[in-house]
Amino acid sequence: MARTNFDQLLQAGCHFGHLKRKWNPAMAPYIYTERNGIHIIDLHKTVVKIDEAADALKQIAKSGKKILFVATKKQTKEIIAEKAQSVGMPYVIERWPGGMLTNFPTIRKAVKKMSNIDKLMQDGTFSNLSKRELLQVTRQRAKLEKNLGSIADLTRLPSALFVVDVLKEQIAVREANRLGIPVFGIVDTNSDPKNIDFIIPANDDAKDSVEAILTACCDAINEGIEERKVEKADEKAADAQGEADAEEVKPKRAARKPRKAAEEAPVAEEAAAPAEEAAAEEAPAAE
Repeated sequence: MARTNFDQLLQAGCHFGHLKRKWNPAMAPYIYTERNGIHIIDLHKTVVKIDEAADALKQIAKSGKKILFVATKKQTKEIIAEKAQSVGMPYVIERWPGGMLTNFPTIRKAVKKMSNIDKLMQDGTFSNLSKRELLQVTRQRAKLEKNLGSIADLTRLPSALFVVDVLKEQIAVREANRLGIPVFGIVDTNSDPKNIDFIIPANDDAKDSVEAILTACCDAINEGIEERKVEKADEKAADAQGEADAEEVKPKRAARKPRKAAEEAPVAEEAAAPAEEAAAEEAPAAE
């Protein structure tokens, strides 16, 4: 089922590529034509690629894994932050911290440092610091928040990367490739799609273009999250029903035991009767 359509992409300007002289020949399969020295992207292929990416993202979200959104372009920062927050996913909109994926434990230490500063501020440990020292700590906390605040909940490596402008974010793409993390990318005509697992050929500069694509992908992620919640609820209901059935069986089993004992009693009496009669017959003979 298509999550977006040709007209929406056309209206958002997703078809505008870069100048012909700036193109990357590897993007030739996704270029429809050239107009006034600018390449025009084939939006029919873009629609297909968006749906492929959306389906894959939905499955990742359904399995409860995290997708890291990356876009440090000024014009796309706000939309990335908004869309990622709407589906509860981590994102990077400031400078990409080198080694964020390949040296993830160090990044986690920096995030913990941020939370430790918060704890020390709350328990009054910093109340004895001078104004200058307190200012230094506050500035350090603000810097950490700016660069790492959006990934504070990312306790392990993400299961996928969603990148806007794979040329600008090539360091992030290389780190993901090195670790075998699948990369979803909006790829313009000046970029190399070689290292991108899920290519979305489209204009990566215009805010409307990026928003149209992100809306389709985030809707799919949200579907996956909702389906996961439903499955979890069904599992809990099934477990609760199983426990209730088990509790019902216990009294029935307990009730069977007295009945069995009652059934065995007459049999025991019948077996004892001939023995008593034999004893009574032998008694006169003994006299």
